[in-house]
Amino acid sequence: MKKPLLLIFLRAPVLGKVKTRLAATLGEPEALRVYRALVQHTLREADQLNCARQLWWADDVAEEYALRHTNFSAHVQVDGDLGERMRHAFDTGFENGYSPIIIIGTDCPGITSEILHEAFVALDTHDTVIGPARDGGYYLLGLNAQLHVLFTNRSWSTATVFTSTVDDLILNKRTCQLLPELIDVDTEEDLRAMDLI
Repeated sequence: MKKPLLLIFLRAPVLGKVKTRLAATLGEPEALRVYRALVQHTLREADQLNCARQLWWADDVAEEYALRHTNFSAHVQVDGDLGERMRHAFDTGFENGYSPIIIIGTDCPGITSEILHEAFVALDTHDTVIGPARDGGYYLLGLNAQLHVLFTNRSWSTATVFTSTVDDLILNKRTCQLLPELIDVDTEEDLRAMDLI
């Protein structure tokens, strides 16, 4: 029996600790405002899904932040690079009987409950699902079973993440469904591309 799970990676909304590339041009208060809006949007869309939902905080987050989101269980990411942290979150989910599992961040204003639902449906017929981001990364990754190769030997936060991930899927003979390409917001230019400023 399927036990779908959505993992959301995020940081505590603390001034000076989030959206640092955005803060470099817009200032820390505006970067924090944008970050809060992105998180609220992501959680609102995720809350519409019929699945288990987990928030994976990048910090040992203050309890008040975790308790605000009662429809999501709270967890803390392990130390390490992004791949190690994602691998651990997927491992934990699969070890607890969840499958399929999808992971997203909170940088994508274009994410919707419909896209998230489409991703889970794709995993009925494919081994994996990926939502490519315009910057060369991805905003969503979904798996039916753990595949550790996807989380090692990768140059995270570069324009090669998506293509190298697809290459590894092909090499390991895993089927993959692609979702629509969306924009991850990291810079002022990203906000302008989304007509958000």
